[in-house]
Amino acid sequence: MLEKVVIANRGEIALRILRACHALGIRTVAVHSTVDRNLKHVAMADESVCIGPAPSAESYLNMPAIIAAAEVTDAQAIHPGYGFLSENADFAERVEQSGFIFIGPKADTIRLMGDKVEAIRAMKAAGVPCVPGSGGPLGDDAATNVKIAAEIGYPVIVKAAGGGGGRGMRVVHTEAALVNAIATTKQEAKAAFGNDMVYMEKFLENPRHVEIQVLADGQGSAIHLGERDCSMQRRHQKVVEEAPAPGITDAQRAEIGKVCVEACLRIGYRGAGTFEFLYENGRFYFIEMNTRIQVEHPVTELVTGIDLVREQLLIAAGHRLSIKQSDVVLNGHAIECRINAEDPDNFFPCPGLIQHFHAPGGPGVRVDSHIYEGYRVPPNYDSMIGKLIVHGADRAQAIARMRVALSEMVVDGIKTNIPLQQRILADGGFTQGGQNIHYLEKRLAERKEKALSLL
Repeated sequence: MLEKVVIANRGEIALRILRACHALGIRTVAVHSTVDRNLKHVAMADESVCIGPAPSAESYLNMPAIIAAAEVTDAQAIHPGYGFLSENADFAERVEQSGFIFIGPKADTIRLMGDKVEAIRAMKAAGVPCVPGSGGPLGDDAATNVKIAAEIGYPVIVKAAGGGGGRGMRVVHTEAALVNAIATTKQEAKAAFGNDMVYMEKFLENPRHVEIQVLADGQGSAIHLGERDCSMQRRHQKVVEEAPAPGITDAQRAEIGKVCVEACLRIGYRGAGTFEFLYENGRFYFIEMNTRIQVEHPVTELVTGIDLVREQLLIAAGHRLSIKQSDVVLNGHAIECRINAEDPDNFFPCPGLIQHFHAPGGPGVRVDSHIYEGYRVPPNYDSMIGKLIVHGADRAQAIARMRVALSEMVVDGIKTNIPLQQRILADGGFTQGGQNIHYLEKRLAERKEKALSLL
């Protein structure tokens, strides 16, 4: 077993990793910026190291500082959590070259899946269903690109090979707009990702976002843990997630899960990972693989009873998977609401002092959060301050429990998106289930129009 782990992250995921480490008897090192010295996990860690000032580039993205923290504390491994350096192949490589264990896939795997063009090629070779597209990067010949788009069929979407999180993509509905769209996306990709390579895919107009959770030990064993539906999105950012996905049959789950497992074995995957798909008209289309733990991992944990972070730590320590596919049984339904420090109407970030905090409770209720009364939410990082997760015997009970839990949750002193989450849980379309990725934004637009008409 690992003896000491550096937690190279902050907030709720850092606390989540710390708890998993302590449950396994692993000592922890919390690294933090100057503004984060009062985070809960920093106080609970066995040791802590300040790695720089508030800006992420000078702290949580500072590779030498994080590796130095592992050196001075005599740690064995580094857990990157999600975000920040979690999918940075250079960081994973430098960690391993420095003599430490990177708790995640090998650098080559992260690099492969981080390049969307190469990832799609690898998945096609592994038999994973992909969105019809250019099959590689687009060149500079306009006529060739117009021909490719015509063969795919409009609308198409132009994507940056190094993009992610909804950035570096542009939908094109007509041939007249294609050449300019490609040029603009290339410029934006170069500025944002340092790589102007773009590719083209068929734009699916009403898909759902359904993803498959996998675990692989890098030693010849891999399993899937079912799917999550993450279709409630705003500006390509997930707001509500649930497991299992409404309407997905056992046969569909088994089929797509088997394909993902086989892909993991083919590329020698190690650790926890997520295959993200667009799902439309009963078919799955691969879009990307996230080579890290996901924000929404708790819903999978609640329906499977498997601690994903614990499994990450065991795999990193060299253990073979002790869980067989036949051991994975989905039980009931789980829903997660992301709780953000933001205005629920205009979505502006709302950092500040939390004057009062009350976490909801009751059967099947879980709160993953680092906040407490007297904690000051800094303006320097993502606005998510926690996750509210519930589990029920079925989806109807999970929805009922989430409604009650949201009504009980109190965060005074700052604005949060709890009112937005309450509106979503009361929405008839959400209750029905199976809505596409555009549903929430359409509902928000309708609400805004109605509010303006009353002025």
